[in-house]
Amino acid sequence: MIYLVRHGETAFNRERRLQGHVDSELTELGVRQAQAVARLLADLTRGEPGWRVISSPLARARRTAEFVAQAVGAEVEEDRRLIELSWGEWDGRLRRELEAAYPEAFGRSGWAFDAPTGETYEQVCARMADWLASLPPEPERRVIAVSHGVAGRVLRGVYADLGRDRTVDQDVPQDAVYRLQDGRIGRIDCEPLG
Repeated sequence: MIYLVRHGETAFNRERRLQGHVDSELTELGVRQAQAVARLLADLTRGEPGWRVISSPLARARRTAEFVAQAVGAEVEEDRRLIELSWGEWDGRLRRELEAAYPEAFGRSGWAFDAPTGETYEQVCARMADWLASLPPEPERRVIAVSHGVAGRVLRGVYADLGRDRTVDQDVPQDAVYRLQDGRIGRIDCEPLG
């Protein structure tokens, strides 16, 4: 089984700035989201030993993973294959500025993969498939993965063999956990944050 988590809200998320490989700190809400996800995962794993926490190396994911690891009694491992999509020249840019400059790029499903010098859908799929293939088979698999919005969508799509349109149309909450088990995806929401 894999529990998949997106990092908590960041300053760039709040500004609607594309992060990609550029980092930004968790906001106060983002810290609370990471703590809520950690509590939920502690309940879901019920203190059972053998859970691995594997994180993207970007600080926003790593910080979220540290809350999770502490809650489940594990160490954080990093794996670069879980890193967010590279937006290339668009990394760190405000979405509203890009929408004004490239309106045709933002109207289609899968627009994230059209950024100049950015990663393609196929490249992200390949690294997610490679990461999945490196894990023990089900049912021995006991992994909590901490990743990102686009990368998490693609990981779920590759795992469940979804087509491109279904993959990119998935939700990317920062206050929920996805259970990937037996080729199926289930969403488990955290308690509401006031």
